[in-house]
Amino acid sequence: MKKSKYFLGLIVVITLSCQAPSVDDKQKLTDLIDTFQEHKGFDRIRYPLGLYTKAYHAQEAQFADSLKRELAQLSTMKFDENDQISAVLLAFVLQEKIDFYSYDRYLNPILSDAGFHSNLTYEVKPLNDFEQVKSYLNKLNAIPEFVDQHFINLRAGLEKGLSQPLVIFEGYQSTYEDHIVSSYDQSYYYEPFKKLPKGLTQAQQDSVLAAAKLAIETQVIPQFVRIKDFFESVYLPNTRTTLGISETPNGHEYYQNRIDFYTTSTEYTAESIHQIGLSEVSRIKTEMEQIIEDLEFKGSFEAFLTFLRTDKQFYATTPKELLMIARDMAKRVDAQLPRFFKTLPRKPYGVVPVPDAIAPKYTGGRYVGTDAESTEPGYYWVNTYNLPSRTLYTLPSLTVHEAVPGHHLQGSLNAELGGSIPQFRRDLYLSAYGEGWGLYSEFLAEEMGMYTTLYEQFGKLTYEMWRACRLVVDTGIHAKGWSRDQVVHFMSVNTALSLHEINTETDRYISWPGQALSYKIGELKIRELRQKAEESLGTTFDIRDFHEVILAQGTVTLPIMELRVQAYIDAQGLN
Repeated sequence: MKKSKYFLGLIVVITLSCQAPSVDDKQKLTDLIDTFQEHKGFDRIRYPLGLYTKAYHAQEAQFADSLKRELAQLSTMKFDENDQISAVLLAFVLQEKIDFYSYDRYLNPILSDAGFHSNLTYEVKPLNDFEQVKSYLNKLNAIPEFVDQHFINLRAGLEKGLSQPLVIFEGYQSTYEDHIVSSYDQSYYYEPFKKLPKGLTQAQQDSVLAAAKLAIETQVIPQFVRIKDFFESVYLPNTRTTLGISETPNGHEYYQNRIDFYTTSTEYTAESIHQIGLSEVSRIKTEMEQIIEDLEFKGSFEAFLTFLRTDKQFYATTPKELLMIARDMAKRVDAQLPRFFKTLPRKPYGVVPVPDAIAPKYTGGRYVGTDAESTEPGYYWVNTYNLPSRTLYTLPSLTVHEAVPGHHLQGSLNAELGGSIPQFRRDLYLSAYGEGWGLYSEFLAEEMGMYTTLYEQFGKLTYEMWRACRLVVDTGIHAKGWSRDQVVHFMSVNTALSLHEINTETDRYISWPGQALSYKIGELKIRELRQKAEESLGTTFDIRDFHEVILAQGTVTLPIMELRVQAYIDAQGLN
């Protein structure tokens, strides 16, 4: 089979012989994994926000290349499944570190809805003890050096033609202007200090608040002023006006590299993915047109989309209402999980709004996970900004994708595997697997009874169409020379997404080549494997067993997943 051949090809990359591994080989694998996991790269106390210099990234690439060469000396063919998967995934991760440097990716630390500076908002968390307070203060005081390092990289990116396209920066000023406030206590970065942990003495509280005021006034706010000046006087006037990554140095080669990474496979090209996308768009549109007919809507497909985008019944009137509806949907799907899964995560999740500081340029929703050991739950973020763009008929799909059985379930189970897999695998996130599972969860939600109206059924299809369109427009942008207007038009005539979301998503695809491909490619693979298992096993097929096979080893590449499902089918056939 083509898939098994590919998996074996991965093994061959890191194998010199087919001989049974010695005890030394197993120990060497363990040692290499330990070396990788224990590698610090830089002094975390000296650089609490990380190190981003060219020298550091060169050092990291050299380190990864050295480990990858050692890994290639091992005979892994006769390792047990767990060790084989660890070896393959380690090689995959090491290659990505090498590619990060070789393609100069550190010179472009910006996305349409994120950036080095806006990522600092993820540091704003509740402070549970005095150590966390001190750590957070150290991070605030490290912002100037953090900014300096990124300015150097961004200037180098401009010189090499590796900047982001100018077109994605409409409205980007909110990512820095929102943090230029007149008083320290208005800063988003001051929020954790408004509720200090219990147990601090009065003297400690006074000292912390004084230090917080000083840090915000002298470090945080002035740095965002610098960032504003840099973007508006240096970066934006000189960034590129071309769109696709193919327009940059080594752009075609880099895009294929991104395709390989985000699909975790060498099976696809830009053209093959483009054609898969067109085929899926055609199939899904037929199903959407059937629902329009069932609703007895009088008008064209385009007219129906206009109706969905403009009729008030499909929109919440307040942020609170939107959150309440999302929470109701989340609770309904919680009740369905035991019928479909043998193993459920121990960690709960909450449903909260996207922080105001990042909401204007943020997607409709996202999952934010925590470590298995953390006392914090996972969070399903719902964007309550610009309510006329937040369609209720797509909310069931968004909820099951981001919460359960989507990202929270999959991510938490991965984190809770504990010592059965190495730490680097518990921390690993591959979009083809994680986002593929998220989109598959939208498909599964139909069996769970989550789509209660034809409009919600249409919402499920428009989300699926959205991901299918991504295959077309991502390859269109980065391999076929599509304009932004072409992308917006293709999305607007084929999906029921609001025009705000279409524009936000278009900028995301432009700024993040290849990532958007992972959703549909991953979902198609999981559905293909499920169909194969159902056809092979007939009445003995158990959906809970199938999901256990997909999830039990945590994050894996699609070829590894396929090999595991085939082994499951073969084993069931022997029973």
